[in-house]
Amino acid sequence: MSGLALTIWAVTLVVVAVVIVPLALSLLKRALTAAQNIERYMADMLEAGKGIAGNTAAIPALDTTLATAAAMAPVAQDIATTAAAAEAFVTKGAAA
Repeated sequence: MSGLALTIWAVTLVVVAVVIVPLALSLLKRALTAAQNIERYMADMLEAGKGIAGNTAAIPALDTTLATAAAMAPVAQDIATTAAAAEAFVTKGAAA
């Protein structure tokens, strides 16, 4: 190899060692930091999702409550009718 080729080769190696390698390491560090932030945000989102799931777990029980309330409506009407009849009986007996 000629002296010029060796000089070009040495300059190229110095440029790679001084400029390219630190730049690549800096970019890799930034990518790692971004990945760690994403992982932390995902952990926060998972925790929030678990909380939402826990808070909304009772919603299917509302269907049962509504069905029970609908079944109780005729019974409540019967109680109201019986109470009205009893009131009329007591009122009629008190007037006599």
